[in-house]
Amino acid sequence: MQVTETVNEGLKRAYTIVVPADDIEQKLSARLSEIAKTAQMPGFRPGKVPVSLLRKTYGDSIMGEVLEQTVSESTEAAITEKDLRPLGQPKIEVKKFDSGSDLEYDVEFELFPEIQLIDFSGIKLERLKVPADEEQVETMLKQMAEGQKDTKPVEEKRAIKSGDVAVIDFTGSVDGEEFPGGKADDYPLEIGSNMFIPGFEEQLIEKEVGDKLEVKVKFPEEYTEELAGKDAVFAVEIKELREGIPAEIDDELAKKMGAENLEELRKNLRQSQEGELDGLSRMRLKKELLDTLDEGHKFDLPSGLIGQEFDAIWEQFVHQREHHPDQIDEDDKDKSDDDLKAQYGEIAERRVRLGLLLAEIGRTNEIQVTPEEVNRAIMQEAQRYQGREQEVMEYYQKNPEALQAIQSPLLEEKVVDFILELAQVSDKEVTLEELVAADEADAAAKKAGASDDAEKTAKKKRAPKKKKAPAVDSD
Repeated sequence: MQVTETVNEGLKRAYTIVVPADDIEQKLSARLSEIAKTAQMPGFRPGKVPVSLLRKTYGDSIMGEVLEQTVSESTEAAITEKDLRPLGQPKIEVKKFDSGSDLEYDVEFELFPEIQLIDFSGIKLERLKVPADEEQVETMLKQMAEGQKDTKPVEEKRAIKSGDVAVIDFTGSVDGEEFPGGKADDYPLEIGSNMFIPGFEEQLIEKEVGDKLEVKVKFPEEYTEELAGKDAVFAVEIKELREGIPAEIDDELAKKMGAENLEELRKNLRQSQEGELDGLSRMRLKKELLDTLDEGHKFDLPSGLIGQEFDAIWEQFVHQREHHPDQIDEDDKDKSDDDLKAQYGEIAERRVRLGLLLAEIGRTNEIQVTPEEVNRAIMQEAQRYQGREQEVMEYYQKNPEALQAIQSPLLEEKVVDFILELAQVSDKEVTLEELVAADEADAAAKKAGASDDAEKTAKKKRAPKKKKAPAVDSD
């Protein structure tokens, strides 16, 4: 086998590999002999079919199999011989092959960059912790009691107010014609629940039992196609007025909520609240850690991987701009595509840098995701699709890319935990408002920094002697 280097630029490598015809013939003959041991053809006993006949009958298909194996093995041998770490699958293009001749093909790939890891024990981080709020626990209990409330008839004659339950008969019509689903008798409608078309419930306030009235409303534009945007009239009769009676906050309420008693329910609510608050705290700490890692590591980035990441980001943005323009950041709406592409290009670089960095930390420290952890994650994902769990499980088993999408976040979290164990992390107790304000301040500062760096980048591009603009942290 002959290996000739054709490209050596940064992380890019390309080689032309030539495999002698004799080597291919040996592999083909060996494969035919192997098949002959069990081959069956009319007129021959099993395993007695001549190799020459097999070559004549199946030679082309078996040659394709041999070539595929040869390319794979010779590429791997070349990479091993030169002690290279390719990033992803090599791109292969066969240049020349005829029966009885040498196989010549090109192989191209990018290398995993050399990364010098910083000393994680020198990283200093501050974890903002928000303690559980007992008042919030009591508020959630009251909301549960409200949700489990019963109703009783209002004895005295009085006007309807928000929070009451009006038992009504109604018939809806558009242009004088009743429409399907627009009629009901003895319907208990809680005033202020916003269960009906906007404007309907408000017109019942201050009315009394026995009143008959016309409620005029307009169906929302996002309603069903037959009624969207149309004016409607509902003939309504108020038959009964009931008022809500909140459930008692006691052991009975706790049992309805799946707890053994009120004490356990309070504990569950407190733990749930603490879990959410810890999640918010971890998100901020992780952002701070990733910023520190990004700033502390500078190395060559593979252009191919950056291109793939940018394409994915840009495709997502274009789709959002076309179908959900209301979700676009206000600051981005007035920017040109060139400015936006520069901005998202910097984000792509940051993501690639951090992705490679976390992968290298995981590799050098033998941090791995176990099959059990992956299976648990897949099962959690499958539970989101009631009745299709088996279908989801099989999807991940058959799709390596989908499986990688499950594994990558798991590995990332384990690597983050590993670094946090080594780093100097101090805890600071704050309120939820202070935590949110800190996040907003960080985002504003980063955005301002990105704008400054973007201007610097533009100036660098205008200066012909400068070949490279500084890296920009914008994600």
